[in-house]
Amino acid sequence: MQAACRRLRSLHRIPHRHVSTTLSSTEGSHLRNIAVVAHIDSGKTTLTESILLKSGYLSTPGSVDTGSTTTDFLPAERERGITIQSASIPVKWKQYTYNIIDTPGHADFGMEVESASRVVDGAVVLLDSVEGVEAQTKGVWRQLDRYDVPTRLMFLNKLDRPGASLYTSYLSLLAHRFHTQPIMLTIPVASFDPKDYSAAEPGIQGIVDLVNWEVWKYDENGTTCYPLPETIEALEHDSPFPPSHPLSKHLVSARTQLLESLGMQSEALFDQLLALPPGPSAYLSVPSNTIMPYLREMTLKRAILPVLCGSALKHVGTNVLLDYVGNLLANPMDVKQIAVSNASQVQLLAWKVSWDKRRGWMTFVRVYSGTLSKGLSLHNVSRGERERVTKIMLLYASQPEEVDSLPSGSVGVLLGLKHTRTGDTLVSSWGSSHVATTTATLKEIVPPPAVVSASVIPNSHSDLQPVQEALASLTRTDPSARVEDQEGQTLLYGLGALHLEIVEGRLRDEWGAQFQLGKRRVSYREGFAGPEIRDVRTYETQVAGQTTAVQMSMTLRALQNDEVGSGPWAGNIVVDANGIPFAPPDSTREPTTPLNYIAQGLSSSLYNSYHTGLARSHLHITIHSYTLSESAPAYVLAGASATILREMLGEVGMGPILEPYVRVKVEVSEENIGKAVKDLTEHCGEILNLGAGAGTGDAEYEAEPYPHDGLYVPPAWLTPCSALSGQDSSQVIRLKRSIQAIAPLSQMLDYSSRLRALSGGHGTFEMIGDGFREVGETRKYEILKELGRA
Repeated sequence: MQAACRRLRSLHRIPHRHVSTTLSSTEGSHLRNIAVVAHIDSGKTTLTESILLKSGYLSTPGSVDTGSTTTDFLPAERERGITIQSASIPVKWKQYTYNIIDTPGHADFGMEVESASRVVDGAVVLLDSVEGVEAQTKGVWRQLDRYDVPTRLMFLNKLDRPGASLYTSYLSLLAHRFHTQPIMLTIPVASFDPKDYSAAEPGIQGIVDLVNWEVWKYDENGTTCYPLPETIEALEHDSPFPPSHPLSKHLVSARTQLLESLGMQSEALFDQLLALPPGPSAYLSVPSNTIMPYLREMTLKRAILPVLCGSALKHVGTNVLLDYVGNLLANPMDVKQIAVSNASQVQLLAWKVSWDKRRGWMTFVRVYSGTLSKGLSLHNVSRGERERVTKIMLLYASQPEEVDSLPSGSVGVLLGLKHTRTGDTLVSSWGSSHVATTTATLKEIVPPPAVVSASVIPNSHSDLQPVQEALASLTRTDPSARVEDQEGQTLLYGLGALHLEIVEGRLRDEWGAQFQLGKRRVSYREGFAGPEIRDVRTYETQVAGQTTAVQMSMTLRALQNDEVGSGPWAGNIVVDANGIPFAPPDSTREPTTPLNYIAQGLSSSLYNSYHTGLARSHLHITIHSYTLSESAPAYVLAGASATILREMLGEVGMGPILEPYVRVKVEVSEENIGKAVKDLTEHCGEILNLGAGAGTGDAEYEAEPYPHDGLYVPPAWLTPCSALSGQDSSQVIRLKRSIQAIAPLSQMLDYSSRLRALSGGHGTFEMIGDGFREVGETRKYEILKELGRA
């Protein structure tokens, strides 16, 4: 082990594209499907680039600043320096194959994180060690929770930056209640020269792996690994650190606290630790192959949250991270999600659809059972359509390579699918009788609700049809973009102003649409006013010259504070008498069933309020029962449910108007802090917190932080350039001040230009959605006037 540990790595000289593309030989236990997720500008794409370098896929890494990274290949991504769409790339690392999905950090492209979270078995969550937990860090964590991603690693990135603090970043995990047991598996070596610690020099030159009990040193000569001695006496004289180095005396207590923390979570490991011979060096002699199985077991059970650290930009800690991804994160065999009885039958989920001018429709899939082969006929269970696979490819960011098959657990791209959309379940077709009984679907992917809209105006009448076709193609590739026709105009909905801006460019560049985009408009909603009402009503209509009657019992009420509306139902909840949720009409695989017709009718009435023309939201609807005349067609239920719901809502009267709000974090210089606060308050903003520089969170502490009793908390001096490592952190001069606030989205659409003007171009800000809030009477009148309803 020590001989292997001492080898010198010179991975920057490995030839380009040293990677296997034959997935059929890959054992399921050696396969990892992982997503890299984080807040914007935390270093996701840089880490992905570093992984590609260390794994041998690249000989020279690209840079976000120069627009030369592998996974950010769209022109808009390279121009703006941000990730807009998720990109998948398979890499080999030792005996493992990793399907890595680099995701956007901006909330406007949250759909990409949603779809990636649905198909991965593990995630690497990055933190900027200067900032700690940020607003969108919590957002992507909730997305991972929503799709029950079983295993996760935290990577505390950017430890080379001035102001980086391992101590505050670690505590922010507890403060924001990410996990009760975040376990530091590695700690940084800021410098191998002890003088740099007293001088508070920023940087990171190495990593101490507390589990494998070794030190990794990174310099211009490559990467070198040194095993640490197993006794305290040897550690003082035979280690990579001089005796005066502060880490020399700290390593023993760090490993001791790590093993004691792990022992408290595993009774079997605790018994092994108790059986160790007495002495201060006992814990140093525990081999890593004894610890690792328990560590993996605890990670799979979510009993702990493994935490690693490094610098993706400097490629420090990337190789250690890759080792722990293989050792700890779940493989497809650990996670059973198949919905078919025969494990040999092919079942897959379409998690993304994209359009390529040369290749046509490209469907990204995850295979959950069986082996998918080229030319196989598939049945789309979600839509009741037949599909045929013409080509199977592995996509290395933008570069495809064709393969003959995809085994279970693999991620790949299919060509030839004409009807499949994001979230659809497909199974192999073995005859019509078999297909008829295969109706189980995998968990779907739900797009986030749109909050901003703009009218789409074709340049001429001849452009109308091409624009409509382009919009239809767009919504297939991006389910978070929605198109509606209202009062004679076409409205395009998106997740934010930046999302609409990117979508506008895609419509022009990818589909050649000729149009103008109107003024951006916020998507308001109308709620429910009044007490709960329950009624039994009868609906009559003429079908083939005969009167047909439908009787329906329905209850309406507003959502309670602890109830969360369904995304596919636009923030409403629709259930039957037993409390079982109704499937949205556009997601069911059986569109002609009575329940789906009822869902269609309810959706049409909720889509457009009689009073305001706005979509209805925050309603709880219960369908207790219905009766339909004999021999009457089931489609009559759509008109019946729509009419009855519209009548009941009309009798209640206009509900409260709901306006979308955003949570914003602004950073400006000290001299501009007053201007920024004044601007926010003048635009209906509510100031939550004023901080000295970047904080560790968004100042929203709704619950007490998790305690750190019994945990190894890295001391502040491990990152000597952090503010807390000095004697008096209050004397550290901050060049910037941060403002955290909540404001109406309608007042923040032009905030970029406002902030640029008041800060002289030096201010920065971040925004994420914060849900809908009820407005007062004055604001209600302003909104109705804007809508032409006042």
